[in-house]
Amino acid sequence: MKHNQHLSITLATVVCTLALTLFISALVSPLVNASYVHADNEYETHLPLIMRGDEAPVQPSPTLTPPSEPSPTPPPSDEEIRYGEGTFYGATGAGNCSFDPTPDNLMVAALNETDYGNADVCGAYVEATGPQGVVIVRIVDRCPECQPGDIDFSGEAFARIANPVDGRVPISWRIVSPEIDGPIVYRFKEGSNPYWTAVQIRNHRNPIATFEYLDENGQFQTVPRERYNYFVATSGMGPGPYTFRVTDRYGHTLTDNNIVFVENGEVAGSAQFPAP
Repeated sequence: MKHNQHLSITLATVVCTLALTLFISALVSPLVNASYVHADNEYETHLPLIMRGDEAPVQPSPTLTPPSEPSPTPPPSDEEIRYGEGTFYGATGAGNCSFDPTPDNLMVAALNETDYGNADVCGAYVEATGPQGVVIVRIVDRCPECQPGDIDFSGEAFARIANPVDGRVPISWRIVSPEIDGPIVYRFKEGSNPYWTAVQIRNHRNPIATFEYLDENGQFQTVPRERYNYFVATSGMGPGPYTFRVTDRYGHTLTDNNIVFVENGEVAGSAQFPAP
């Protein structure tokens, strides 16, 4: 009887021990295969669980390598943004650039002495941003009293970016290349002749860098630019007709043949510059 009781107790102990072992195994197994998931659910790293004596389980900090991102597209290299102050004056479209008045289109401006340079941006277009808006203007004049970065707008253009009552406002601006109608135009200055010839480029979407003519020997000759925005060959270009080559500041070149001489007149070219 005692033998049977002892056997029953032994079997019960074995069963309880086996049940306890299975229960502990079921608890530990999910932790051994624990996984770490980034808060943004972008990447998942499976890590072993580390047990330190009687301490609670410690999860090691994972080393995460974020997915590679494409390098940001570099900003356009056409024109940098400049900063200064904007004012306004009674512009007519005429001025130091020697253009004709444009009473029907007074989206024009005068540029400070530094940025004006040697008429480098005469006829170019500027996008200016002020406290109340954005405007695109054509550079037709020089502002000797303006500081570097400043623009003196027509009253009509200034009103697009600020309250005229303010008079002077902070601006940012850059040279742009808007689409315009028609080809470039050559204008021969009054007084031009075969022995002293002055040519101006008009109706161009990009700033003009150089102007050349083909001489009698078949060689292109670069004509220097004057600050009043005419390219002047002091020894003349001959009687014509001419072959002209014009290059903008971005390196685009237009070549026109059979341009006839028209003193104090204009002759249209064959094409317009592309966008930068």
